[in-house]
Amino acid sequence: MAEAVATLSTSQVGARLRPAWPLYVLLLGFPLWWVLGLGAIIWPVLAVPMLFSLIMRERITVPRGFGIWVLFLLWMLASASQLDVPQRGIIFIYRAAVYFSATVLFLYVYNASAESLPTRRVLMLVAAFWMIAVTGGLLGILFSQVSFRTPVEMLMPQGLLSNSFVYELVHPRFAQVQEFLGYPVPRPTAPFVYTNEWGANIALLTPLAIAAWVQLRNGFRKTLIRVMLVASVIPIVVSLNRGLWLGLSIGLVYASFRLAAQGRGRALGAMLAGLVIVATLVLTTPLKDLVTERLATPHSNQGRLALYQEATEGILESPLVGFAAPRPSERDANAPSVGTHGQLWLVLFSHGIPAAALFIGWFLYAFWRTREGGSGTRFWTNVALLIALVQMPYYGMVPVPLHILMIA
Repeated sequence: MAEAVATLSTSQVGARLRPAWPLYVLLLGFPLWWVLGLGAIIWPVLAVPMLFSLIMRERITVPRGFGIWVLFLLWMLASASQLDVPQRGIIFIYRAAVYFSATVLFLYVYNASAESLPTRRVLMLVAAFWMIAVTGGLLGILFSQVSFRTPVEMLMPQGLLSNSFVYELVHPRFAQVQEFLGYPVPRPTAPFVYTNEWGANIALLTPLAIAAWVQLRNGFRKTLIRVMLVASVIPIVVSLNRGLWLGLSIGLVYASFRLAAQGRGRALGAMLAGLVIVATLVLTTPLKDLVTERLATPHSNQGRLALYQEATEGILESPLVGFAAPRPSERDANAPSVGTHGQLWLVLFSHGIPAAALFIGWFLYAFWRTREGGSGTRFWTNVALLIALVQMPYYGMVPVPLHILMIA
């Protein structure tokens, strides 16, 4: 009798816990994790049950070329030999955990059957996550001064909070208010850590939101995505993220050429009509002044170039395995750590030239493999992969963008 009850309970739990539940918890639940101070940590945490689910399978399949990514993980771990102080060890462990959690998420989605985890459902969840990010951007403009202590921050040892990187992870704010244009501009961050992270995620998520929109027939959800696409222009412009503007522009131009080459006139017309609406919105509102002033104000160019130069010198000192983690600048005590301004530089400086070649090689391979054929979903995920490759020299991908890319 007890065995029967146990079997019944297990089957009931299995019936309730559908394969999509980790994505629901990660993507739809992300605002909660952000408020609790777990936004940067939840990805490795939820990778644990997904890993157990994979282990319980009779067989785990991987795509061709996956060995490139596995070699990156191994090389990344080998760079731990270069750690010199405990604090950098903590940062190394965190980033390594993110790389492995992204791997687990990739394998989890890849091994799920079309019946248990349909592509349409994944797309709708990603589109919902995009809408959360857009809403966070709008809230950042309206409530730019809001920041707050989280439960995780209250429980964390002061020694860890003294590390600025750790503090930023657990202390949310709605926006970074900066005055390099001569007046304060609220650059959205919510529900992420930095403005640049918000921009990186929006750039990657927008093509996937378009893919979801294409999947839907006329109805409330399709209209909602259409409205949010227009509304997203406001925080995209106010963010002053030139990298976001560049990545999205290249992605959409690439998509236009591909649609034209395939003779998909209706899809191309719809996209061009959308771009005309966006251009009209920008050119006929105060957003135009923000764009003009931002393009005329380099602001961070010199600082970035100095960091890139210092990172290059460091890479030449340790080209094979890097330094395991970014290090403070020796030239400017107030500058960000060397190796933090872009995923390419992070991997090069932290793990060496071979690791960077493997990291980029994996995403280049994925981009090449998805360039032709397939559905509209395949088309727009290919666009997202291109945008990621464009952004790697100037935007980081840890933690959220990397997981979004692995889903793509």
